[in-house]
Amino acid sequence: MNKNVYSVSQINTYIERMFSDDFMLGNLSLSGEVSNCKYNHTGHIYFTLKDDKSSISCVMFAGKRAKGLKFNMKDGDQIVVTGYVGIYAAAGRYQVYANEIELAGVGDLYQRFEALKQELEESGMFDAMYKKPIPTHAMRIGIITAPTGAAVHDIIRVSKTRNPFVELILYPAQVQGEGAVPSIISGINCLDELNLDVIILGRGGGSIEDLWAFNEEPVARAIFKANTPIISAVGHETDFTIADFVADKRAATPSQAAELANFVYEDFARTCERYSDRLNSTLDYKLSSITAQLENYKLRLQSLRPENKIKANQDKLNHLYDRLNSLMNAKIERYESRLIAASGRLDGLSPAKRLASGFGYLTGPDGKKVDSVSNLSIGDSLSIRVKDGMLESQITSISKDK
Repeated sequence: MNKNVYSVSQINTYIERMFSDDFMLGNLSLSGEVSNCKYNHTGHIYFTLKDDKSSISCVMFAGKRAKGLKFNMKDGDQIVVTGYVGIYAAAGRYQVYANEIELAGVGDLYQRFEALKQELEESGMFDAMYKKPIPTHAMRIGIITAPTGAAVHDIIRVSKTRNPFVELILYPAQVQGEGAVPSIISGINCLDELNLDVIILGRGGGSIEDLWAFNEEPVARAIFKANTPIISAVGHETDFTIADFVADKRAATPSQAAELANFVYEDFARTCERYSDRLNSTLDYKLSSITAQLENYKLRLQSLRPENKIKANQDKLNHLYDRLNSLMNAKIERYESRLIAASGRLDGLSPAKRLASGFGYLTGPDGKKVDSVSNLSIGDSLSIRVKDGMLESQITSISKDK
């Protein structure tokens, strides 16, 4: 009797075709617990999915991780794997080839997240008109987070590095698990009453379940009603929560939240110093200008004082008096010179001087000066004035010059 003998490869290929032709095995989702999880250097992830009765080998290739895996998978995680069952022909072993891996229950949580997000967005709670500005120079900052862990240490470290003088007020809240929601709300209400400049609400990264307290509606409404500006810093850069959309500012990480809330004190001090120098320079210039203007007003005021006016007029009067005296003296001197000249000329014509020189002054009988023989007759009496007396005579003869 002849037997059909097949090679191992033929059998494995046949089984592989069976798997690929099976509709259910070609696209299915299965849940279980992760064990033996190994991240290969090539980027592939090998793990076992098990329940309380059985297990199955799984692999997710590196090319599927970018879109198909949104968290760091580890042993003990309860997950849902979507993919297909195939055979690894080289080893004759079937396994699940994962296209997408989600934490168990994530689908329901995501639907709740999207529903609440849409509801609050339609109510206007995400609108930019309600966002309060973050103060430029905050000096009192509230922090709502777990008292231990990387988040609070990162916020404190960054804050003190940027501004050593900032005052940080920590509200140690429960940020995960049962009781996290009322704890976060209590922290918001408590710090909101302290008249702080800004509040940082945050925690480190985690799964959607770990961050779920920040997706609850009561937390969102507490953030929205707060009077103090709130910066949300929940999870990693790729994580988004309802708190991020309602808050006045969203930070990718707690460290970035501290950067947004704190100004750099050294830069601020240098800016203040520049402003101080400019202000002092401006004040010096203004003071110098006003001082010069004041001196000018002072001189003008002095020139308008009555005593200065009187003195100026007195000086002018003295000057005019001196000029008048000078002119009068000059005129007197001219008249004196003219008088002396006239006196000299008059002295030359003086009868007394002529008499002293031997001349006589002759008057007729009528007492008038005799200057012509035509006015006299023989027998008329004449009076002759000489320098030291009078002579009386009578005319005995008259002769005219030819």
